[in-house]
Amino acid sequence: MTVAEFEAFVRNAEGRLSFAFAAAYGPELGREATAEAVAYAWENWERLSSMSNPVGFLYRVGQSRVRRHRSSTPPVAPEVSSEREPWIEPGLPAALASLSERQRVAVVLVEGFGWTQIEVAELTGVSRSSVQKHLGRGLAKLRDGLGVESDV
Repeated sequence: MTVAEFEAFVRNAEGRLSFAFAAAYGPELGREATAEAVAYAWENWERLSSMSNPVGFLYRVGQSRVRRHRSSTPPVAPEVSSEREPWIEPGLPAALASLSERQRVAVVLVEGFGWTQIEVAELTGVSRSSVQKHLGRGLAKLRDGLGVESDV
């Protein structure tokens, strides 16, 4: 293992993990999960570097490390000021909180950050069809909760 190889890996993986964990657990617990995953990567780089999907494995590591801190209530996104940010639906934070963790991760990463369903599937360790299912159900629930009748 070289330090340069590890640093290159972290530059690529840390942002992806951070977005996913923030979507799943909120910003505070998301930062903690990301830090735990990166620390695990440093300690186990030799083993991790030979895996076919090391970022997906680290996603599972972060999930298990923060499991004891997770509550049954979903993460709360910050309130949106319609005066400062008129392009954001004010009810979106509460609507996102109503989604299941998997639905929220799929919706935020695909629709919010422009990830492909395959990228989300690789990161979360599920099939692309599962991501598609969670995305579809999550978007339907958001539309219903926000009173939106079409995507347009």
